[in-house]
Formats: sequence, C-alpha cells, structure tokens
Amino acid sequence: MNGLKRIGTLLVIATIGGLVALGINNLVSEEGPKSVEEMQRKDFKFTNAKAVDGLVGFDFVTVSEVSTPAVVHIKTTIGVQEVESSKKGQTNPFEDFFGDGFRMPRRGPQQASGSGVIFSEDGYIVTNNHVVANADKVEVILNDKRSFLADVVGVDPSTDLAVLKIEENGLPFLTFGNSSEVKVGEWVVAVGNPFNLTSTVTAGIISATGRNIDLLRTQDNQYAIENFIQTDAAVNPGNSGGALVNTSGQLIGINTAIASKTGSYSGYSFAVPVNIAKKVINDLLKYGEVKRALLGVQIGDVTSELAEAKGYDNLKGVYIAGVMDGGAGKKAGIKMDDVILEINSREVNSSSDLQEVVGGYHPGDKITILLRRDSKEKTVEAILQSKSGDTKISNTEMKSFNSSKGLVFESLTKEEKSKYGIKSGVKIKEVNKGPFRDAGVQKGTVITSLDKQSVFSVAQLKKLLDKKKGGVLIEGKKPNGDDLVLGIKINE
Repeated sequence: MNGLKRIGTLLVIATIGGLVALGINNLVSEEGPKSVEEMQRKDFKFTNAKAVDGLVGFDFVTVSEVSTPAVVHIKTTIGVQEVESSKKGQTNPFEDFFGDGFRMPRRGPQQASGSGVIFSEDGYIVTNNHVVANADKVEVILNDKRSFLADVVGVDPSTDLAVLKIEENGLPFLTFGNSSEVKVGEWVVAVGNPFNLTSTVTAGIISATGRNIDLLRTQDNQYAIENFIQTDAAVNPGNSGGALVNTSGQLIGINTAIASKTGSYSGYSFAVPVNIAKKVINDLLKYGEVKRALLGVQIGDVTSELAEAKGYDNLKGVYIAGVMDGGAGKKAGIKMDDVILEINSREVNSSSDLQEVVGGYHPGDKITILLRRDSKEKTVEAILQSKSGDTKISNTEMKSFNSSKGLVFESLTKEEKSKYGIKSGVKIKEVNKGPFRDAGVQKGTVITSLDKQSVFSVAQLKKLLDKKKGGVLIEGKKPNGDDLVLGIKINE
C-alpha cells in the first residue's frame, strides 16, 4: 500500500513537473531566448520591485550589469600650449569636469578625463563636447580595460555633445529611451568614471525636468539649447559624458554638469536629454555638423508678473517677446505678445521646452503652431529656417568635415595599424588639387606625424593642417608600406 502511495505521489510530482516544463517550454518557444539587446528593444523592464517594510524598493543589479559595459572612460591630451585660467571673479562651470590641470596657466601636455556611452556595436560613442574640446589625443578605455585611440567624428557646443569612433566591433551598447516620457520621481542610475574611479554606478531619482541653468550660454553660445534633466544621483568630476539610465536599462540622458560651489557633488546634477542627443548624433554622422532649425522669434517664460501685465488668465505657453524680420515666425504670421501653446500637438510651457522641440527639426521642416492671441487660440504653419535663412539643408558631406589642403582623411583600422606596424596615424582617402597632389602624395598614404607632432585622429590632423602655412614636414607610410619623410610647402 505504501508502495502504491509512493508511486502515486511520484506520478503527481512527475505530472506537475511535466506541466511546469511544458509551460516553460512554451514560453521559450513563443518568445525565444532574450539577449540584452533584444530585451532593450522590446522595452523589457529590468526593475525588480519588492515590498520592503511597507515601502517599494528596487534592485538595480541587472540595470548596472547592462549599462556598465557600455560606458567608457575617456582620457584626452592637449599638446603644448598656454592654458588660460578664469578671470578674477569668474568661474568656468566645466573646470571641475576637466581636472585641476586646466585651472592654472602652464605649458606642456594637458591631460583630462571623462566618460562616454557606446551607442552602436561598431564603436560609435557619445560624450560631452567639453570632455574632448581641443584634444589632440583621445583615448577610450572600455569596461574590460581594452584601450583604443578614438577619432572625433563631430562636436556640437550648442548642446555640449560630441561623437567619437573607435575601430572595434561586437561592442556592448545602450539603446535610447524616450526622454520626453521621463517623470519627476522616477528612479535612475548614473554610470561613469568619477575621480578616475572606473565603472562607478550611483542611483537616485529625477528631481526635475526642463532645467535651464544658463550653463552653455555662459560660453557665448547664442544658439545653446538647455533643457536638462535634473537628478539627485551622485555625479562628480569624471562623470561628465556618462550615462543616465532608466530602470528599463535605456539611455535617457548624458550627464553633463553639477550644481556645486566646491567642485564636487552637492546634491544635484544635470543631464542632456537623449532626445536632444539623437538629433545631434544623426546630424553629426550625416553632415559632420548639426543642421539647426530656427523659428526666428525671441521668447520668454510666462510668469505671474507677465500674465498680470498682459491680462492672461493662465501661465501656460511661451511668450513671444519679439519677431525677427524675414524669419520663419514672421512669415508664418506670429506676432509680438503672442503665446505659443503647442508645436505639432506637443505642449510647450517654457523657453527650454520650445528650444528643444524646435531644435529637433531641420531647416525646411514644416511645423504647426497653436498660439494664443488676444485671448483667442489660433493655428499657424511655419517653415523653419537655418541660421542663414535657408529652408533647405546644404549638401555638406562628411568629407568636407574630414578634409584640409585638398586631402580627405579617414581613420586607420586595426588591421592597417598592424600591417604598417604603427600604433596611430591617419590615412589619406582622397588627394585633390593642392600642395599635396603637387608634391606627389598618393591616395592610401598614412600620416603618423606632422612637424614632429604625433597624429592620433582625423580631427586632430585636420586642425593642425588648417592653420599650417609655409614648410611642413610629413612623416608616415607610403601605400606600399615604405617609410615616408616629405617636406611640403603650403602657400594657402
């Protein structure tokens, strides 16, 4: 009898086990095994919410495991030059991210460090412009300690963003979230390399959105776009350019600045929203520069004082303080004292909101604007313009961004560096009319140094050549691998 009970029990266990196995098998067969990238694309929620003494806690382990490998450590070197300190009574909000070496005048190579985020498996990285500004050499160190020399694809001071490229494939990367959906109080993770402490993860919440802190405008940049995400996740010098990640493991911002009187974390930090970064990245990759759209109006927030003075019954929208002659707004019929309420059905309630929305378009794009005039709502259509007033995107190609003195450059691959037995250099992709063609320089030539200064990237070589006149000493490799030492006279 006991034997029959034992057999019956085993059968029940086996049946339950079979059902469980079938259930698991069905889940696997229907959805398939999930890689990290697949889970991100499907907006898979990594957060494991659990009750802790009546409160809701979060397990950030998986989020950290996903985001940390995609965040890199960036080290930059600036060659021999004089570095100016801030004028008396003035402060540079970026100094604390550059490091102490950037505060005092001195000669010799200057070094700084920051962070960056890999956004494609083939080595494209987004970081802050101020992390790589004026750098002659940019080194990228991956989470697994591998090191690469990076080329600066393009920069945009107006948003303090830059795109780098390293020659590697199969890299872990972060997918972009939607920063327009970010909510105050939402949990976030900041990943970066503060104080050269690599792969540091901190957690906090979104403290505010749409912050305009006049950080970029202090750099004499009239087209600066500031609509920062504010967070209380600890961010310190070295975090600049790192990732702000939501609990779905998606990139929602690029950590850029801190609010501090000491230079270290004091409670709040600010990140460029990823929706702004998307536009900047796409433009830099396609054109080598950002094609910024302008509405051609002067704007301001609707304050209680302004509403009282103008007789507004609410504080919604963005106030039009002036309209530029010949601008897109003027042509669309926008007038001074109008209040813009929506752009393409998206509400705008601050100057920074409107700047971000318009900044996401290109010259020539048509937008529908809902505005309020004399207590009545009105809809107008505007065709956005460029800085020069054009409504078409000029046919700027990447080769113009990567060219100088008749040459067009491209980065060396790992295989090419190995072939020539060199660690750095830039390859000549095209030789057009100019002093180099006259000197017999061939397509495929590799330049490793210019006037005895080592060459590490396309951007650096272009910068060096652009300001060269007179005799120039070129060293490198001929297309067949032979050593090249050549003096060239540049007259232009």
